[in-house]
Amino acid sequence: MARPLTSFTLPAADHAALTNFIRTGRRPVRAVRRAQALLALARGVGQQAAGQAAGLSRQAVSQVRRRYEAGGWQAALAEAPRSGGPPRFDGAQRAAVTALACTPAPVGHSRWTLRLLADKAVALCLVDTISHETVSQVLKKTSCSPTASSIGAWGR
Repeated sequence: MARPLTSFTLPAADHAALTNFIRTGRRPVRAVRRAQALLALARGVGQQAAGQAAGLSRQAVSQVRRRYEAGGWQAALAEAPRSGGPPRFDGAQRAAVTALACTPAPVGHSRWTLRLLADKAVALCLVDTISHETVSQVLKKTSCSPTASSIGAWGR
């Protein structure tokens, strides 16, 4: 047996604000869908039907409704912070590692390796710690290749 519908009403000001939000300006699709789900709930349809109308799951509609009841329509439409740590290296550190790859290879080596670059970056105090995989990711985002020649990445 289906659960009974619980009433959900939007004040006129919130209804107008959500309608205006959907119809004007360039908005993130996720926020527009959440607004559409709130408006559908206000029309009296269930969470499943509101989700289908807005392109959301029933659980997502339930979360949007809960966030609306807790903090208003702005809180319901806003993105929650994403998990994951902040970036370890800023632009200056990335540039320093890239510049290091562009220098001549150390004595006794014909070219830079990722491990050599990581060890040298730590020895020069460019970064506190860095792995060869991270060096690879830093250089991958540039047109730099540490093995292009013995003069470094930009030697041609």
